[in-house]
Amino acid sequence: MANSSVSDDRIPVIVGVGEIVDRPNDIAAGLEPLDLLEQALKRAEADSGGALLHELGSLDVVNFLSWRYRDPEQLLAARLGIKPAHCAYGPVGGESPIRYIHEAAQRIARGECAVAAVCGAEAQSTATKAERSGVKLPWTPFARDVEEPKRGAVFQKPLAVKLGVFRPVTVYPFYEAATSAHWGQSPREAMAESGALWSRYSDAAAQNSNAWLKRCFGPHEITTPSPDNRLIAWPYTKLMVANPSVNMGAAVLLTSLARARAAGIAEERLVYPLGGASAEEPRDYLIRDQFYESHPQNAVLKAVLDLIGGDGRAFDAIELYSCFPCVPKMARRTLGLSAQVQPTVTGGLTFFGAPLNSYMTHAACAMVRRLRAGAKLGLLYGQGGFVTKHHALVVSGEAPRAAIAQETSVQADADRNRRSVPVFVAEAHGKGRVESFTVLFGRNGEVEHGVVMLRTEQHTRTLARVPAGDAATLSHLMDIDRTPVGSLGGIAMTDDGVPEWRVG
Repeated sequence: MANSSVSDDRIPVIVGVGEIVDRPNDIAAGLEPLDLLEQALKRAEADSGGALLHELGSLDVVNFLSWRYRDPEQLLAARLGIKPAHCAYGPVGGESPIRYIHEAAQRIARGECAVAAVCGAEAQSTATKAERSGVKLPWTPFARDVEEPKRGAVFQKPLAVKLGVFRPVTVYPFYEAATSAHWGQSPREAMAESGALWSRYSDAAAQNSNAWLKRCFGPHEITTPSPDNRLIAWPYTKLMVANPSVNMGAAVLLTSLARARAAGIAEERLVYPLGGASAEEPRDYLIRDQFYESHPQNAVLKAVLDLIGGDGRAFDAIELYSCFPCVPKMARRTLGLSAQVQPTVTGGLTFFGAPLNSYMTHAACAMVRRLRAGAKLGLLYGQGGFVTKHHALVVSGEAPRAAIAQETSVQADADRNRRSVPVFVAEAHGKGRVESFTVLFGRNGEVEHGVVMLRTEQHTRTLARVPAGDAATLSHLMDIDRTPVGSLGGIAMTDDGVPEWRVG
């Protein structure tokens, strides 16, 4: 039973989850995102066992990129025949579903609404196939007058954009190289850890009926380049990165404990949000102090540890965001968990699928099912941008002992640990020491060029290119048994205004 000091109508509970996966045989029959959102919400209501959608006072729609609408949250509300007081369509961010669920729970705890929903959907697989095949989709007309959400290159330095390191798949490798070097791993050891971790994600996806790829992949199969598993950005292969080409929708339905009981929902089906935390890094990743840890991630995860008594092993169900291996590898260390931890209840953004910002909506659905099946304490950790935005939420099958806290930010804790940030320069000469690096590959499997992040003799930071023709330096960067992080080389400016770096 809930703590008697908290009124039952101020205790938020998750009562319903719904998911839909669309695999149309005919491209034109594919469901548009609004259809997926509507179906997911109706499935969540059916899962709850109560008639609750007509009472929605709070509706959050996770940002989607596969189709563009004007005011999609209002279009969805109109389809459902509701006018919620809070009706929002959020910005880009992989952490956003967890934030919205957390905020919906807080809204219920404040008495601002009795029923709330969070939902997200993407139909990128159908949209891409239609574009390639010249098929006109019978969807709501694409809102060309609506501005595309700001992301990626908008926030980054011109040199990063020029060198191609402004997309997630080319930025996360900087964290991969820096963290493994900091932990004392050789690239071979780091790759082995990534492969074993990702294999466990694939095992979970193989058992999830909603997953896009329902197949177990072995560690070596994941990390070894092949015609079907090409290198994208060293050291990441196709099977180590998020797969956005999916059609998926998911929804989470919340209400108060009092309303759930009035609706006749069984106590064993209720899942309680207990609390969590959030923090961010600067959007421009080149103005961070280093790349072997994330201060906001650390602050957020340490805050949830404090919430449960300080021991990460108390969680018996975990979802660590998995766009790229470095993220859960960092997170599990901060949580004090072993390399053998099962990091997912869902299957990961490679294997379950990555409906872009909405993966964690599906993770919340999977977590609810796991808690209903007997797990006691769950952790949902979401992340967005380039290790930029972080939000974690603790959920439980047992009622809380205290009211959910209204303050979530641990930004001050994150900022307190930030060290001095080197000045970034676009022109550099002399010697540069490798802070981190990656090597970019084309679809043909050939090297396009390498990119090194350097600390100069003047203690500034810069980015430099390693040309595809510099076999010696590329071999140095991709040495599987010895990290190049910390190695010294010469910097020279080229005719196109880009610094180039050569080892030695």
